Amino acid sequence: MNHASSRERLDRALEKIADPKGEGARACLTVYRDAATAASDAADARARAGISLGPLDGAIVTIKDLFDVAGEVTRAGSKVLAEEGKPAAVDAPIVRRLRAAGAVIVAKTNMSEFAFTGIGANPHFGTPGNPADRARVPGGSSSGAVVAAADGMCDIAIGSDTGGSCRLPAAICGIVGYKPSRQRIPTEGAFPLSYSLDSIGSLARSIADCANADAVMAGEEPFALEPTPLAGLRLGIPQGMPLENLDDTVGKRFPEALDRLQKAGVHLSNEKLPLLDDMMHALARTSILVAEAYYIHRDLLARRGEGVDPIVRSRIERGRDISAAGYIAAVRERAALIRAMDVRLADVDALVLPATATVAPRLDEVADPKEFMVRNARLLRNTTIGNFFDLCGISVPLPRDGGLPTGLMLMARNGNDRHLFRIAAAVERLFAA
Repeated sequence: MNHASSRERLDRALEKIADPKGEGARACLTVYRDAATAASDAADARARAGISLGPLDGAIVTIKDLFDVAGEVTRAGSKVLAEEGKPAAVDAPIVRRLRAAGAVIVAKTNMSEFAFTGIGANPHFGTPGNPADRARVPGGSSSGAVVAAADGMCDIAIGSDTGGSCRLPAAICGIVGYKPSRQRIPTEGAFPLSYSLDSIGSLARSIADCANADAVMAGEEPFALEPTPLAGLRLGIPQGMPLENLDDTVGKRFPEALDRLQKAGVHLSNEKLPLLDDMMHALARTSILVAEAYYIHRDLLARRGEGVDPIVRSRIERGRDISAAGYIAAVRERAALIRAMDVRLADVDALVLPATATVAPRLDEVADPKEFMVRNARLLRNTTIGNFFDLCGISVPLPRDGGLPTGLMLMARNGNDRHLFRIAAAVERLFAA
């Protein structure tokens, strides 16, 4: 974050949100102008008195449309929920923690309906354009979050990540996106997509801002983010599926990034991971995500299904055919694969791979539902690995050279969040040099 006062940064953010030529109306669905002004003035008063509540004191923050705010209906990007939802009784725990840390919550951000696509399209509230090219998709499901953070409508955007919803949009919009070890941050008060897979993450223009937000939301003390020395670091490159069918841009940038890492002294190893094949076989049999999403939304779809994005509805309704036995078998199989992957990754500091196989598709390229699903699957393919195997993961922007944004994804064993942040900080510094 820059060193302007909180009020100055808030005023600039509000100006960006209100700009009729910008994406504010599509990115920010609720704007808390008065409350944010009071909060930023209070943060500046503390600063003048030499008092600080920590690194987020006075930071301008947006929260995704699926987090409970007391007295408001939680829409989760849905017109049906907006019309018939009950106001939340209390703030979500992460919202309480952000406020207690002095964060200035300026807006609630748009999202794929029910957080269930990686494209980021929303037919009800509009789709914010990608900051690198407004004719392209922003990525999702944290679409408003990524555009708000990239366009300067906030310092930090809080999103959720069930299959890549923080890392994917960050990668294709050119900023940082973080998915924590799932259990570290409470998901209560966040409208669920999948009880087993949902995690609460952050998007920002720097690793440090994501690390500070992550610590606050996890209820941990923020820590000094010292980059790990790159020399001797062990990064494994997963072979096979994560490197297949890369587009020309990703196919060029990823090897260039590996070359720079190697020259900086990183020990790179090609890792054959049959567990990825096991994951694909498991997902082909039964989707835990779809089964849980159907349980969550079944009554709403039966009652008001015509009011739901048809692409989202058709994906959720596939859960109707999943049996209890099939679901339980999938949960047990995933648990065994998580344990196996944790053991397998003991010899590397992190995995390194492209965050997405492609750059952001154009909006007209996803207008057809079939093509939408093909592009959606391709965008989510690599990030999903982190959710399935319960890892922590981060997307770091790769040098663009005037082209479209791409991300380098680092993923580490569950619980290794701080180590991963230090690795990412070192990679960020290398790419900035």
